[in-house]
Amino acid sequence: MARDYYEILGVRRDATQDEIKKAYRRLARELHPDVNPDPETQERFKEVAQAYEVLSNPEKRRMYDMGVDPFARGGAAGGGATGFGAGFPFDDLMNAFFGGSTGTRAARERMRRGRSIKVRVELDLEETAFGVTKDITFPTAVVCNTCQGEGTAQGTHPETCDMCGGRGEVSQVTRSFLGQVMTTRPCPQCAGQGTIIRNPCPDCAGEGRVRERVTRKVQIPAGVEDGTQIQLAGEGEVGPNGGPRGDIFLEIVERPHPIFERRGDDLHCTVTVPMTAAALGATLTIDTLDGPEEIDLRPGTNSGQVITLQSKGCHHLNAPGRGDLHIHVTVETPTRLDEEQEALLRKLAELRGEDRPPGKFSPGQGNFFSRIRDAFGAR
Repeated sequence: MARDYYEILGVRRDATQDEIKKAYRRLARELHPDVNPDPETQERFKEVAQAYEVLSNPEKRRMYDMGVDPFARGGAAGGGATGFGAGFPFDDLMNAFFGGSTGTRAARERMRRGRSIKVRVELDLEETAFGVTKDITFPTAVVCNTCQGEGTAQGTHPETCDMCGGRGEVSQVTRSFLGQVMTTRPCPQCAGQGTIIRNPCPDCAGEGRVRERVTRKVQIPAGVEDGTQIQLAGEGEVGPNGGPRGDIFLEIVERPHPIFERRGDDLHCTVTVPMTAAALGATLTIDTLDGPEEIDLRPGTNSGQVITLQSKGCHHLNAPGRGDLHIHVTVETPTRLDEEQEALLRKLAELRGEDRPPGKFSPGQGNFFSRIRDAFGAR
């Protein structure tokens, strides 16, 4: 071989990968065209880049030590006006100048984040008001137990792509009237993965994950309501090839309640009482979320009045305290009276001077109670 890549980098033939990388970085800082634009220096820089590309790749280095130079096969590994091949170590060059990494497509592709999931959770009013621990079941992607997310058949492992050296992308520098132009594209051999799976896992087909229905216990906080969304970060589908999980979004669906209507954190209900109870007053037993509660109905209560029980509504979400319970009173007027009941009401009307309400009926139309009786068919 005409060129000795070890000599070009100034390292021993048994140098470690770390020693090779350090030598390359030192020479790259010294010879890069942006630092030293001399044409001879650019040719020297090209040789350094080629030497590093071969010696930094274990497979290419092994072939080189056996006497095969990848850059001596009619440009098989090279290409482009400057000779920088498809496997040009752009990331390592950026490391040399900026002390960091631009990242590789392989890391981005293989560690894609899993999909987020939306799960509808139906709850009763009592569960949304006070909170509940709930078991939810949903389909999702989980790590394949056969290959543990690696995607390969038992006893095998992913192989580093020999075209991109595991970077997942290949770069090429060409000359144009604007100067040197760097282009980067996904590696065509590994499709940007950085590794190649020769023997895929039979259970997950090389994806490293399978779909299952799972059941998870979740804590629903007090005070949620219909339409509330709860995010469970990192609890969604696992990403391909062991990538990080997505999220779960729980969408709360509150079932209608037979008694209460919810408005925010307040509850509303309607209580129908007889005319006599509204007139004389009474003590009523009302169902609340906390159990039966006695309320006093004051004498002379009219239909439409509202009785409020403070702190008997739903808990505030992420805040102390509760809403109120509003009881709407409806007074029921009797529609059918027997003779005795009619007589008593007539007597009451006479005592109150209400047997003939002024301006309501003209002579010959009958009195107030006869009109009621005729309208409702009282017997």
